Amino acid sequence: MRHLHIFRSGGRERPLKYVPGLVFLLLPLLVISQVVINDRLPARQAVAQSLPRPAHPDMLDLAAFGDNTALSKYLMLWLQAFDNQPGVSIPFSQLDYDRLRDWLQVILGLDPRAHYPLLSASRIYTEVPDPDKKRIMLSFVEEQFMQQPRQRWPWMAHAVYVAKHQLQDLDLALKLARKIREHVPSGEAPAWARQMEIYVLEDMDQIESAMVLMGGLLESGQIRDENELHYLKYKLEKLKESN
Repeated sequence: MRHLHIFRSGGRERPLKYVPGLVFLLLPLLVISQVVINDRLPARQAVAQSLPRPAHPDMLDLAAFGDNTALSKYLMLWLQAFDNQPGVSIPFSQLDYDRLRDWLQVILGLDPRAHYPLLSASRIYTEVPDPDKKRIMLSFVEEQFMQQPRQRWPWMAHAVYVAKHQLQDLDLALKLARKIREHVPSGEAPAWARQMEIYVLEDMDQIESAMVLMGGLLESGQIRDENELHYLKYKLEKLKESN
């Protein structure tokens, strides 16, 4: 019968019979000790990392290598996945929303044509129970809307919805809706978006103000879409009848 070989010595394999008996006695004790020690050690805790501050613009320029659009998309993906860290998931409500706003502003600054930062701000990051954090996102959307109102009205329209239905702040909803009407020309956005101010005024029981607004829009000559004109006339007549 051939001997079992476990190691080489001087280029030759040595059989198990050359292993000191003490090793065989100690091996089970070593294994048991390892199990006991591991069992008594405290379990490693996954620690959530706080959202860092955005990098300095000079550092971002270096990191972009001349392709700001690509860096913008990469940072947006990183930010969107920040709530899922190794071993831990962070609710949006635990994020630092001031820093979150700063990151969204940096990302949008790298690619002003991007829509996802504003979509995230108005629809994703407003889905938290904290009213103050909702307001931070709505303020960001309003600020960015004013820079490109013709392109960014969809996110402002959703901000009106959040202010009205989630925050139940009709004054804020009216302010945001008015900016859509004032800064987005007829034909650049659908009629329902430009008429959100009227709906909010109705919810506030300011029927006369809504009627004055509709009359002013009809007389201004700014509305050239026939469907929008027809609807405003119909709506105005309905309000007159019910008032």
